[in-house]
Amino acid sequence: MQIQVLKSKLHRVTVTQADLNYIGSITIDEDLMNAANLIEGERVQIVNINNGERLETYVIKGQKGSKMICLNGPAARKVAVGDIVIVIAYASMDFEEAKHFKPTLVFPDTATNSLL
Repeated sequence: MQIQVLKSKLHRVTVTQADLNYIGSITIDEDLMNAANLIEGERVQIVNINNGERLETYVIKGQKGSKMICLNGPAARKVAVGDIVIVIAYASMDFEEAKHFKPTLVFPDTATNSLL
């Protein structure tokens, strides 16, 4: 049996940009992506702490060191610059394997999106 489990989480990062005229996705600083074990094109869930919105999109690699968290396209309507969001990725795995799997959890400084 395959089940979905938490794979990666960026817990409480600050939205730095919202670009309605982009084709869609979330752009994340490459340093934050690496820390959270996220790859470009990976499906993620975004949970907005400020307004309760939840959405799914995919990751685009942002400039390393930029601290960028940018919601693009229609997702830009679900956030405001300065909102705090959680970025969550899930993985499918065998039930027995999932019992021993350890997700990657990252808790950046929300004021700067810097890794602590």
